[in-house]
Amino acid sequence: MLLLIVYSVLFAFVIALLFSTASKAFKEDGGQDASSSSPAAIEVGAPVLSDADAAKIRQRMTLRPVGPSAAAGEARAQDAAKAKDVAGSAAGSIDFSERAAALPTMSILYGTQKGTAERFARELEADCRARGWEAVQVHDLETYDVDGLMDEQMVVVIAATYIEGRPTDSTKMFFEGLKDEANKPRSGNLLRGVAFAVFGLCNSLYSDHYNTVGRRVNTWLARLGGARLVKLGEGDENRDQDEMFAEWRVRFWGALEHKERELRARELEGVEEADDVAESDDDDAEPLMDIEDLAVEEAAATEKPAAKKPKKRVVKEEASTSACGTDCGEGEGCGGACGDSCGSSSAAGEAEEDSDDDENYDLSAPPKDMLSSTHRKTLQKQGYKIIGTHSGVKLCRWTKSMLRGRGGCYKHTFYGIASHLCMEMTPSMACANKCVFCWRHHKTPVGREWRWNMDPPKMIIDGAIERHRQMIKTCRGIPGVIPERFNEAMQPRHCALSLVGEPIIYPEINAFLDYMHEHGISSFMVTNAQFPKEIETLRPVTQLYVSIDAGNEETLKAIDRPLFKDFWQRFLDSIVALSAKGQRTVFRLTLVKGYNTQEVREYAELVRVGRPDFIEVKGVTFAGGGKKNQLTMKNVPWHEEVLDFCRELSIAIEGVEGAPTYDIACEHEHSCCVLMANADKFRRDGRWYTWIDFERFSQLVAGGEPFSSADYMAETPEWGVYGHRQRGFDPAETRYKKGVPQEGYAVGGC
Repeated sequence: MLLLIVYSVLFAFVIALLFSTASKAFKEDGGQDASSSSPAAIEVGAPVLSDADAAKIRQRMTLRPVGPSAAAGEARAQDAAKAKDVAGSAAGSIDFSERAAALPTMSILYGTQKGTAERFARELEADCRARGWEAVQVHDLETYDVDGLMDEQMVVVIAATYIEGRPTDSTKMFFEGLKDEANKPRSGNLLRGVAFAVFGLCNSLYSDHYNTVGRRVNTWLARLGGARLVKLGEGDENRDQDEMFAEWRVRFWGALEHKERELRARELEGVEEADDVAESDDDDAEPLMDIEDLAVEEAAATEKPAAKKPKKRVVKEEASTSACGTDCGEGEGCGGACGDSCGSSSAAGEAEEDSDDDENYDLSAPPKDMLSSTHRKTLQKQGYKIIGTHSGVKLCRWTKSMLRGRGGCYKHTFYGIASHLCMEMTPSMACANKCVFCWRHHKTPVGREWRWNMDPPKMIIDGAIERHRQMIKTCRGIPGVIPERFNEAMQPRHCALSLVGEPIIYPEINAFLDYMHEHGISSFMVTNAQFPKEIETLRPVTQLYVSIDAGNEETLKAIDRPLFKDFWQRFLDSIVALSAKGQRTVFRLTLVKGYNTQEVREYAELVRVGRPDFIEVKGVTFAGGGKKNQLTMKNVPWHEEVLDFCRELSIAIEGVEGAPTYDIACEHEHSCCVLMANADKFRRDGRWYTWIDFERFSQLVAGGEPFSSADYMAETPEWGVYGHRQRGFDPAETRYKKGVPQEGYAVGGC
């Protein structure tokens, strides 16, 4: 009996011991008993984990099968976690200032042509400092040595693509230097340990060279061993670049914050994962965020050679380089440059993202507004009054000048308009060219066809008149304004459809002109000779201009930088279409020294084909120098040089069989502009008839019968004829020169 009692006690003791051991093991493995949920059961001084951190720990301690499907599942889980971090970065951004001392230095490099890249660089710099990332500096690529990349820790490149896929002037040296280094043998380790991100500025309408600079820089940095932080960003000028850059910044900061969250989670867990974090040289160093973590480097100080390791790492992490494995140099996926054999997933993704260009435009998609928020802000800052979604009006300085009796523009001298009665506007801000001499600095959209929301003609014209009147009202207090002219200016009688863009592509342009003519407003329309069909179907306008910026294909491409691949044929077809118009037609030549002043014979041949009523020859207007404009004052001809060109052109036209006779009829010295006229039509009995009978034109349009330019011409006053001592200045006006006190007028003016 006693023995049985002893055995029972021993058995109970063993059972209790086993249960105690099992319970302890269960708790250590992440389980918990009923008491562990009580706050009193938490060990004093132990870190309190959030539910998300606890879930991560349980996930990492769970045994998972090894195999292809498991690896794919892990990759998807990692992508999902990263996407979640990116999505939440805006709402719950990490304050990097807590670990500022351990953060790598971020160098932001920009290469700009119009200032956008520099502005984005400064915005990113401000973003860094707002997030506590104080170790940041901004450099212009024009003064940055490509060798300095080897000393960097983190680099962000923001660069624009310029003409025909070339880098901007400020980026050329860096671009070529990087290209040379990337194409050298054994260049794979040069930037090992350098993290990088690239954002390219471009325009999707230039589909052949879309973001060439950004894509190649992105590829070359990876080829040199750099580690890509985030997928290449692309800001399309034909869309909203500011919005696209903001979206890319979210991804950029999301990538950095994702790494930081991982590090903080590992810090709580006390677990170092050798395949994610590089080992520190200092065993006691705190595992803070460093460049190796950002670049997702694998075990830095190992015995294995590092050759080609960065390339494999980038492909695995971002899956963004060309799947063909060739060094095609076309950037984030070769974009098909290597042929059908290239199966880059990123190329397909980019093609989907950048489908806003004309060739890939989805006609079934709802149209968008022509002017983005960036366009609107820029244009409004320059004094434009925006009408609806795609039109604009602006007060011309000559309007203000004639309000004060200080003279009118060249159209007053050549054609008899009253400058204070003229309204300058456009129904389309978009253009098909990006001319080197554009004095609007390319601040408007570009397009090969209309694919935006469209406002009705009546709304546009009524809105333009109303805004024009509002701008006229602001001139009331200007010293010297003539009251009678101020009152007259409230009702415009002429409209210069030459403010900016390409008015002729507005789908309702004929209804637009009809409504304008019904209200007694004459029309002076300018087109860039890229839309011949629209010229053919255009209803009568008071005077139709075609810009003839070059005499041959090569020069036209260099000056106008057209979007159309068949730009030269369109140019010729537009000239042919112009020759068939019955109303007044004009060849408008803008002379740019060093570009198109030597092509007199070619111009003469184009005149034979187009047979315009008039040829306006004007020296290019200098719109400011610097990086934003490749022209300088050396490209601006003097007025006498413009006259010399016209004399040579007149002689050259005489030598072309079948061409009419053209002589110099008028000049406007102040505007550096000269008018050549068809002497067979507009010179009668030794007198020039270049002026317009506007009332007669209105009657002819209202009558609906065919008519020609000869039906509404008027005699040019003596003072407006070439050779007069006034040189195009109306003697009824008071000549004003800045800095010289004028009798009866306050010093100052427009």
